[in-house]
Amino acid sequence: MSINLTMFAQMVAFIIFVAFCMKYVWPPLTSAMRARQKSISDGLENAARAELQLQEASESVASELEAAKQEASALVSQAHTRANQIIDEAKVQAKAEAERIVQGAQDAIDQEINQAREALREKVSELAVQGAEQILKTSVDRAAHEAMLKKLASEL
Repeated sequence: MSINLTMFAQMVAFIIFVAFCMKYVWPPLTSAMRARQKSISDGLENAARAELQLQEASESVASELEAAKQEASALVSQAHTRANQIIDEAKVQAKAEAERIVQGAQDAIDQEINQAREALREKVSELAVQGAEQILKTSVDRAAHEAMLKKLASEL
């Protein structure tokens, strides 16, 4: 055996092996690598989109949170305003009630003063009659002098 023939046989075997690999082994490997490369690039694109969506969602949440804070602040200020209105209304009602009570008390006092005046007039007229009886030592007829006593009582 010559070395040339061995080399030639090895070269032919190698060419057959390379052709076999190129025909049957290499295409599935390249398609698997392409599929893997595509899935990796799709994954990276999805990750970039997800990151963008996360950033948009964060911005949206921040804006909604700010809006909620403003709405809560508005509600609190409305509640304070309403509380102040209720307090003012209560003060007005309390003043009106106090004025009504004072007026009622004043009316009662006026009525009692009038009753006391009437009682005093009656007592003064009785005392005047008694005094006149003692001075005259005679009894004065009440029926006859009733008009005079009423006139005297109204003057007092």
